[in-house]
Amino acid sequence: MELDFGDDGIDLDRFDSRRSTAYANRGMVATSQPLAAQAGVSILRDGGNAFDAAVATAAALNVVEPTSTGLGGDVFALYRTADGEVGALRSCGGAPNGATIERVRDALEAAADPGQYYPESRGYAVDGEGSADDLGMPFLGPHAVTVPGTARGWETTVEELGRLSLAEVLEPAIEYALEGFPVSPVIAHYWTGAEELFTDENAREAYLFDGESPEPGQTVRLSRLGRSLRTIAERGADVVYEGEIADAIVEEVQSAGGFLTHEDLAEFEPEFVDPVTTTYNGAEVYELPPNNQGLIALEALNIAEEIGAGDHPYESPERVHAFAEATKLAFVDGHQYVTDPDYESIPPLASTEYARERARAIGPTPIADPDVGVPNANAEDADTVLLTVGDEEGNLVSYINSRFAGFGSGLVAGDTGIALQNRGASFSLDSSHPNSLEPGKRPFHTLVPALARLDADDWLAFGVMGGYMQPQGHVQVLSNVVDYGMDLQAALDAPRWRYREDGALGVEDRLANAAKLARIGHDVSVMPPVMFGGGQIVRRRNGVLSGATEPRKDGTAIGY
Repeated sequence: MELDFGDDGIDLDRFDSRRSTAYANRGMVATSQPLAAQAGVSILRDGGNAFDAAVATAAALNVVEPTSTGLGGDVFALYRTADGEVGALRSCGGAPNGATIERVRDALEAAADPGQYYPESRGYAVDGEGSADDLGMPFLGPHAVTVPGTARGWETTVEELGRLSLAEVLEPAIEYALEGFPVSPVIAHYWTGAEELFTDENAREAYLFDGESPEPGQTVRLSRLGRSLRTIAERGADVVYEGEIADAIVEEVQSAGGFLTHEDLAEFEPEFVDPVTTTYNGAEVYELPPNNQGLIALEALNIAEEIGAGDHPYESPERVHAFAEATKLAFVDGHQYVTDPDYESIPPLASTEYARERARAIGPTPIADPDVGVPNANAEDADTVLLTVGDEEGNLVSYINSRFAGFGSGLVAGDTGIALQNRGASFSLDSSHPNSLEPGKRPFHTLVPALARLDADDWLAFGVMGGYMQPQGHVQVLSNVVDYGMDLQAALDAPRWRYREDGALGVEDRLANAAKLARIGHDVSVMPPVMFGGGQIVRRRNGVLSGATEPRKDGTAIGY
């Protein structure tokens, strides 16, 4: 598969440029778009700390990479403060209090064209006259919208952990939105999806230009979004949850037939939670607890250590087989049990004892027909932004912000320029499933920022974007550093594999010995680089900051 961006000759299947790990003493930002990384560094230079810079970078990505993130989505953080505290922030909303399985099914039955909520590009096949009974939660439209957590998450981050005001850290994003910015190539490619997704005039006016998505290098302004950011800067996040922006969000969802109310928005608050943790070959690894995928990454690492996956030579097929099988088992468990812990109890998936038991299932050939994935959730390939920041004081943060799939649900709230997420598509309409839809319940979340302590004064903030690729990316990148001694950029550049929901083992064509994996028994599928996520890393070791960025994205790691 080759991705054609037009006449500029850019082809994501080629990696001709060379990158080095970046080093600095004062501050470091790594993310998927250069202008956003610059926004974070500018905040560090202006006296902000890593948390201020993280919000500035995330807000800038809301503008310069609107294909993957925005105020209509959710935000999460995993961090280590300068005084040694390890903590996590979860700012994700739940289903509307009026949303039940029965009401969603009734709404779908009453819809003139339920097929509009199930895009064929995501594997659905519904004609305009067909019934949506057997399709699960809608992927698009008002019933996929959950309460957005981003604005309160940004505000809470700077108020509780930062030094500057929300207004100060939003200023670079506001400037990009109102004064314009040139669109980078990978983002321009994904922006083309807006041409089909957005059908309402307010959405098309907010994100299309004469009805078309922008070309690489085209300077665009997102004036409506910029004005909303300015309003939030002047009046705080309350305007999104109780003010006129809240009015626009509720009106947009309800006019399309959804159940979101003002009360749903006003009740929302972010929460600080304790990370879940394990050790992998001497490294302490920290992840987000449920309702996120963190337990999947930890279980996979525990199983991998138990079977000695990292002891195999790097280019051997046995290495990939061992790690892929460990990840496969972790997915089976995580996708069965991980959900909102306020609604269901979750087994101790991160325990070494549990991993020891599960590891017995792994042999020299692949485990057949594992049950992976939430039925019809289409969470396997989602779009996300991740950024990592470190400062000279010792603060280190992995920050992740998403609307789930691209521009989200297809709804843009009035003239605010805020595209609303479709994270609710991860719910199940099967009442017996742990991740079944219930009023107020938070959906299964793919987003997992991560931290690792490699030594007393050696910490990583890292992550890998992209649906079910995220925990698999954590396992691979961390193993590259811990087991094989790669520097940060090499750890991200290395060819990747990913276990797929359909049982295939996806690989990049640069992966050594892929044919031997097929002979072992894996259903090997060569996939383009864009399918293997987007990682970012910042490291603080003995007072020196280093950073690396994903070669499969537009981004950069920059320090000062």
